Amino acid sequence: MEFINQMEPSFDKHEREALNAYMLEGGWGTEFRKTRTFEDMLKEYTGARHCWIMPNGTLSLVAALEAVGIGVGDEVICPDYTMAATANAAELIGAKSVFVDIDRKTLCMDFAKMKDAVTDRTKAIFLVSINGRYPKEMQQFVDFCAETGIHLIEDAAQSLGSFCNGRHLGRYGEIGSFSFSAPKIITTGQGGALITDDDELSEKIKKIRDFGRLAGGSDHYLTKGWNFKFTDFQAVIGIEQMKKLPQRVERKKAMGKLYDRLLAGIPGVELIKTDYRDTSPWFFDILCERREELQVYLKEKGIGSRPFYPPLHAEPAYGYIDLSFPVTEEIAAKGLWLPSSVLVTDDEIACICNTIRDFYLINSEERI
Repeated sequence: MEFINQMEPSFDKHEREALNAYMLEGGWGTEFRKTRTFEDMLKEYTGARHCWIMPNGTLSLVAALEAVGIGVGDEVICPDYTMAATANAAELIGAKSVFVDIDRKTLCMDFAKMKDAVTDRTKAIFLVSINGRYPKEMQQFVDFCAETGIHLIEDAAQSLGSFCNGRHLGRYGEIGSFSFSAPKIITTGQGGALITDDDELSEKIKKIRDFGRLAGGSDHYLTKGWNFKFTDFQAVIGIEQMKKLPQRVERKKAMGKLYDRLLAGIPGVELIKTDYRDTSPWFFDILCERREELQVYLKEKGIGSRPFYPPLHAEPAYGYIDLSFPVTEEIAAKGLWLPSSVLVTDDEIACICNTIRDFYLINSEERI
């Protein structure tokens, strides 16, 4: 059996042929009509009024903060359990990331602990829909931010194809951010996007991503901005990937259901409840005992896996090691991502689950 990667992108002849056709047409590469088409497809899929594509998901978060006026010394609340890009986006513009613990059932930010972390310097909340899941208090987050004047930005990097009560994730906040890095459900190698229904915020984002100028080719600058533009090379790929998104969403849901069924009842393995009516998982996740030993065993059997993100507060980059976030610390110590590419077959999923079952059976017998 060939090694089963924990994650890999999926491209085929459609991307190759589209890129070749674009080159034969004499495209310049820089963003132009193809990028606008890609944005239009994202607007149609999510239902958002506006969409702007960025070079990557980190910069899209930076642009979102800039658009709502976050600056030096402001505090941005984010979950302790998230990819570092969430916190780093705030730190990049001189704001301070304030970490809070998560809800163990959803792995999303704990609403009550978020409220406890608010100070007079809190200007924004990064609400991360981790792995396509959303907090059970989604509307309470929206209402609280509306009442307090705190900006709500959704980091939906892992959530394209996931919904909450019929509304696409990323559309509950003032701005929603997506990522198209290689492991995501659709990818352009690197890439990000912002969606919003707010016309004024859209205009701000438009200028921020293009040097703050009036329009492309103009040297009249209305605000400070940067070169956060995309390329039509990537957009050509993105367009072809978007065409495959609906079937990938359904495939991800089917894979999740199969993993859940085959892993159920294995001692030492805890499944994280997922509502597949709403959620299209990014990665397939479990909480498990003896995680590092299981990883070694899986690798020996030709199966890749990846540990959960660490608690960000304890990472040297942030230096809050004296703090404690018990739920994040627990799930970070036990969490494991299993092979999650849409290229993984049902037979391979069965093999993965049987291998996990064998590991715990063998270890159980060794203890007797």
